[in-house]
Amino acid sequence: MNIAYHCPACHRAVRQPVAAGQAALECDHCHGQILISPTAITEQRLNGCLVCPSTDLYARKDFPQRLGVALVVLGFIGSSIAWANYQVLWSFAILFGTALLDLVLYLVMGESLTCYRCGAQYRGFEEIELHGGFNLETHERYRQLAARLKDRPDSSS
Repeated sequence: MNIAYHCPACHRAVRQPVAAGQAALECDHCHGQILISPTAITEQRLNGCLVCPSTDLYARKDFPQRLGVALVVLGFIGSSIAWANYQVLWSFAILFGTALLDLVLYLVMGESLTCYRCGAQYRGFEEIELHGGFNLETHERYRQLAARLKDRPDSSS
Protein backbone atom coordinates (compact mmCIF):
# COMPACT_ATOMS: atom_id res chain seq x y z
CA MET A 1 0.00 0.00 0.00
CA ASN A 2 1.29 3.43 -0.85
CA ILE A 3 0.20 7.04 -1.14
CA ALA A 4 1.15 9.86 -3.49
CA TYR A 5 0.21 13.38 -2.37
CA HIS A 6 1.34 16.99 -2.27
CA CYS A 7 2.68 18.00 1.13
CA PRO A 8 0.43 20.68 2.67
CA ALA A 9 3.48 22.45 4.15
CA CYS A 10 5.95 22.62 1.22
CA HIS A 11 3.58 21.69 -1.67
CA ARG A 12 6.05 19.17 -3.13
CA ALA A 13 5.07 15.73 -4.40
CA VAL A 14 5.59 12.88 -1.96
CA ARG A 15 5.18 9.15 -2.55
CA GLN A 16 5.64 6.72 0.30
CA PRO A 17 4.43 3.39 1.66
CA VAL A 18 1.70 3.38 4.27
CA ALA A 19 0.54 0.61 6.59
CA ALA A 20 -2.37 -0.02 8.92
CA GLY A 21 -1.58 1.33 12.38
CA GLN A 22 0.91 3.91 11.09
CA ALA A 23 0.73 7.05 13.23
CA ALA A 24 1.82 9.74 10.75
CA LEU A 25 2.96 10.54 7.23
CA GLU A 26 6.27 12.40 6.99
CA CYS A 27 7.28 14.56 4.02
CA ASP A 28 10.64 13.56 2.54
CA HIS A 29 11.47 17.17 1.74
CA CYS A 30 10.42 19.37 4.69
CA HIS A 31 9.91 16.55 7.25
CA GLY A 32 6.48 17.91 8.10
CA GLN A 33 4.13 15.35 9.58
CA ILE A 34 0.47 14.61 8.98
CA LEU A 35 -1.17 12.67 11.78
CA ILE A 36 -3.23 9.66 10.71
CA SER A 37 -6.45 8.76 12.50
CA PRO A 38 -6.30 5.25 14.00
CA THR A 39 -9.55 4.37 12.19
CA ALA A 40 -8.45 5.68 8.77
CA ILE A 41 -7.07 2.29 7.71
CA THR A 42 -8.67 -0.92 8.92
CA GLU A 43 -6.63 -3.92 7.83
CA GLN A 44 -6.27 -3.28 4.06
CA ARG A 45 -9.29 -0.97 3.63
CA LEU A 46 -9.04 2.80 3.44
CA ASN A 47 -11.90 4.64 5.18
CA GLY A 48 -10.93 8.23 4.37
CA CYS A 49 -8.15 10.43 3.09
CA LEU A 50 -4.98 10.42 5.17
CA VAL A 51 -3.87 13.89 4.06
CA CYS A 52 -7.09 15.89 4.52
CA PRO A 53 -10.26 15.27 6.56
CA SER A 54 -12.30 14.17 3.51
CA THR A 55 -14.00 10.78 3.31
CA ASP A 56 -14.95 11.26 -0.35
CA LEU A 57 -12.73 9.05 -2.49
CA TYR A 58 -13.28 7.63 -5.95
CA ALA A 59 -11.91 4.61 -7.77
CA ARG A 60 -10.19 5.05 -11.13
CA LYS A 61 -7.90 3.11 -13.41
CA ASP A 62 -4.29 3.54 -12.37
CA PHE A 63 -3.21 4.64 -15.83
CA PRO A 64 -1.52 7.87 -16.95
CA GLN A 65 -4.14 9.90 -18.84
CA ARG A 66 -1.53 11.58 -21.01
CA LEU A 67 -0.38 8.20 -22.28
CA GLY A 68 -3.97 7.26 -23.13
CA VAL A 69 -4.55 10.50 -25.03
CA ALA A 70 -1.21 10.09 -26.82
CA LEU A 71 -2.23 6.58 -27.90
CA VAL A 72 -5.51 7.87 -29.36
CA VAL A 73 -3.79 10.78 -31.12
CA LEU A 74 -1.08 8.55 -32.62
CA GLY A 75 -3.72 6.09 -33.81
CA PHE A 76 -5.68 8.92 -35.41
CA ILE A 77 -2.61 10.40 -37.11
CA GLY A 78 -1.39 7.02 -38.35
CA SER A 79 -4.81 6.12 -39.66
CA SER A 80 -5.17 9.51 -41.36
CA ILE A 81 -1.81 9.12 -43.10
CA ALA A 82 -2.78 5.67 -44.34
CA TRP A 83 -6.17 6.99 -45.48
CA ALA A 84 -4.52 9.89 -47.34
CA ASN A 85 -2.31 7.39 -49.17
CA TYR A 86 -5.36 5.34 -50.21
CA GLN A 87 -4.39 2.48 -47.88
CA VAL A 88 -7.88 1.84 -46.55
CA LEU A 89 -7.07 -1.55 -45.02
CA TRP A 90 -4.02 -0.14 -43.22
CA SER A 91 -6.11 2.77 -42.01
CA PHE A 92 -8.66 0.48 -40.38
CA ALA A 93 -5.92 -1.87 -39.11
CA ILE A 94 -4.27 1.04 -37.30
CA LEU A 95 -7.59 2.16 -35.79
CA PHE A 96 -8.52 -1.34 -34.62
CA GLY A 97 -4.96 -1.97 -33.42
CA THR A 98 -4.97 1.10 -31.19
CA ALA A 99 -8.45 0.18 -29.92
CA LEU A 100 -7.22 -3.34 -29.11
CA LEU A 101 -4.14 -1.95 -27.34
CA ASP A 102 -6.39 0.37 -25.33
CA LEU A 103 -8.62 -2.57 -24.34
CA VAL A 104 -5.63 -4.68 -23.26
CA LEU A 105 -4.27 -1.81 -21.16
CA TYR A 106 -7.70 -1.31 -19.60
CA LEU A 107 -7.89 -4.97 -18.60
CA VAL A 108 -4.29 -5.18 -17.33
CA MET A 109 -4.06 -1.97 -15.32
CA GLY A 110 -5.08 -1.96 -11.68
CA GLU A 111 -7.17 0.60 -9.86
CA SER A 112 -6.33 3.36 -7.43
CA LEU A 113 -8.27 5.63 -5.11
CA THR A 114 -8.16 9.41 -5.45
CA CYS A 115 -9.34 12.02 -2.96
CA TYR A 116 -11.75 14.62 -4.37
CA ARG A 117 -10.50 17.33 -2.03
CA CYS A 118 -6.68 17.13 -2.11
CA GLY A 119 -6.01 14.75 -5.01
CA ALA A 120 -4.03 12.22 -2.94
CA GLN A 121 -3.74 8.87 -4.73
CA TYR A 122 -3.81 5.53 -2.95
CA ARG A 123 -2.60 2.23 -4.44
CA GLY A 124 -2.58 -1.31 -3.12
CA PHE A 125 -5.66 -1.13 -0.92
CA GLU A 126 -8.43 -3.70 -0.95
CA GLU A 127 -12.12 -3.08 -1.66
CA ILE A 128 -11.36 -0.05 -3.86
CA GLU A 129 -14.57 -0.56 -5.83
CA LEU A 130 -16.67 0.07 -2.69
CA HIS A 131 -15.81 3.78 -2.92
CA GLY A 132 -17.47 4.03 -6.32
CA GLY A 133 -16.39 5.78 -9.48
CA PHE A 134 -15.95 9.45 -10.24
CA ASN A 135 -18.97 11.61 -9.42
CA LEU A 136 -19.10 15.00 -11.15
CA GLU A 137 -21.41 16.48 -8.50
CA THR A 138 -19.00 15.64 -5.67
CA HIS A 139 -16.05 16.92 -7.71
CA GLU A 140 -17.84 20.19 -8.43
CA ARG A 141 -18.68 20.66 -4.75
CA TYR A 142 -14.99 20.37 -3.79
CA ARG A 143 -13.89 22.53 -6.74
CA GLN A 144 -16.24 25.32 -5.68
CA LEU A 145 -15.15 24.98 -2.05
CA ALA A 146 -11.51 25.40 -3.10
CA ALA A 147 -12.41 28.44 -5.24
CA ARG A 148 -14.29 30.07 -2.34
CA LEU A 149 -11.40 29.45 0.05
CA LYS A 150 -8.94 30.88 -2.45
CA ASP A 151 -11.03 34.04 -2.98
CA ARG A 152 -11.38 34.78 0.75
CA PRO A 153 -9.51 37.94 1.75
CA ASP A 154 -7.93 36.27 4.79
CA SER A 155 -6.64 33.23 2.85
CA SER A 156 -2.87 32.92 2.63
CA SER A 157 -1.62 31.59 -0.70
